[in-house]
Amino acid sequence: MPVVAVVDGVKIAFYANEHPPAPFHAIIAEHRAVVDIATAKLVEGSLPVAKRAKVLEWAAARRQVLLARFVAAMAHEKVEPVE
Repeated sequence: MPVVAVVDGVKIAFYANEHPPAPFHAIIAEHRAVVDIATAKLVEGSLPVAKRAKVLEWAAARRQVLLARFVAAMAHEKVEPVE
């Protein structure tokens, strides 16, 4: 599970066994969520409201970079961090 960023304390990670549509996982404490990269919408799980807003805003501004990192993770390549 490559962690590519930490957004306001929320770890952003990819799992190598994912399938399209491209998601990333957002993890903080006991909260786990799956976010669709293309739409920057939460599709599964939950995050605290304030954290969710920051993660979704962050993701929306970085769609293309996140999609590229998703492709790299699926190819089992090194996944660079996302700013």
